[in-house]
Amino acid sequence: MSARVISLGCRLNLAEGEAIRRMASAAGLEDAVVVNSCAVTREAVRETRQKIRRARRENPSAAIVVTGCAAQIEPQVFAAMPEVDAVIGNDEKLKAATWKTLARGAAGAVLVNDIMAVRETAAHFVDGYGDRARAFLQVQNGCDHRCTFCIIPFGRGPSRSAPAADVVEGARRLVGSGHKEIVLTGVDMTSWGADLPGAPRLGDLVRRVLDEVPDLFRLRLSSVDCAEIDEALFAALTGEARVAPYLHLSLQAGSDLILKRMKRRHRRADAIALARALRAARPEIALGADFIAGFPTETEDDFAQTLSLIDEAGINFVHAFPFSARQGAPAARMPGIAAPAIAARAKALREKGAEATAAFLGGLVGREEVAVVESGGRARLGNFASVRLGAPAGGPGDLVRVRLAAREGDMLLGEILEGGAAVAGDEKAAPGEDPRTRLG
Repeated sequence: MSARVISLGCRLNLAEGEAIRRMASAAGLEDAVVVNSCAVTREAVRETRQKIRRARRENPSAAIVVTGCAAQIEPQVFAAMPEVDAVIGNDEKLKAATWKTLARGAAGAVLVNDIMAVRETAAHFVDGYGDRARAFLQVQNGCDHRCTFCIIPFGRGPSRSAPAADVVEGARRLVGSGHKEIVLTGVDMTSWGADLPGAPRLGDLVRRVLDEVPDLFRLRLSSVDCAEIDEALFAALTGEARVAPYLHLSLQAGSDLILKRMKRRHRRADAIALARALRAARPEIALGADFIAGFPTETEDDFAQTLSLIDEAGINFVHAFPFSARQGAPAARMPGIAAPAIAARAKALREKGAEATAAFLGGLVGREEVAVVESGGRARLGNFASVRLGAPAGGPGDLVRVRLAAREGDMLLGEILEGGAAVAGDEKAAPGEDPRTRLG
């Protein structure tokens, strides 16, 4: 069999997993399972070990290769697992030569370099992964910041940016292969450009993609830092119809004291001000956010401020994570709080988030929207809301106009309007024309 890739964790890891699959296939690596690991929490590392052991049970004769952030940070731990044949670092995994070496037979190899010494861009533009609904385009890797809870910089290395010309070319190729929506991804995406000549900003990149890839229907951004949204990026988010009316913010907490101890670069008032400014300029925009429950020293009052921030900033989609101490991260040395309290606060965050999402989706009922068809009878609105389609609607990546008939849990029920499924496929906008105007 050809190599199979199991990617855990973030969207960037998923995109890189697709690049790995293609390079391994081109190298002729067969009868192998590649586990592309995550290290963001202890649970992620535990799940990586589970995937490795299961891969060995289900593929007794295959070579088991472990890569990704957990492998980069603790290579010898994974090399010592009896199920593992090779451990590959985050830099090496994106080099075709690595997979050619493995294809020639390199059992027992540990190919992990000093990720902090990596300076060149390691972006691999792929033709998307999963279905044709959207493609993920890596524009940045690594992180120069040192949030006290985070181990990822030690797995990803310093921040480095893909040149704008390469990003534009990748976007052109993805649109040419049929993708209607492209998601820009990175580890610390708002730091894009700081290491490039002239130090352009992410807003400059977004503007260039929109201008030079006129057939792109929708451009979406993955998680961003609210402390680094430049004027051009704000203008694109609020004034460009082809930029998805959705932004996912890395907020983490609502207490200024906890934010300071996390070594975040924003404060509570900054998050609220940004949310209000975005909605004032583009009322339909939706906001998602990451929050950590139970950070060391967090009091009940600190946590209450995080809960109330969801309402005050108008967060519509909440990703809640219980704090997980990671060896090597400064927060692991801070006075922790009891595990039951962490679990209870994470549960309260998820419940608060579910309420916010339900209210947001309920407010959309009765509207007509254009959605990108996904697999499994679902589609996605520009504001990130998921829609269950009441009738077949072509294939993944097609565009449909739907009437939002009702809310069903964390989704909407969409009725395809007459002729709505016919807007898919091959229609292209003229240069400078908003593609959505062609939908009637």
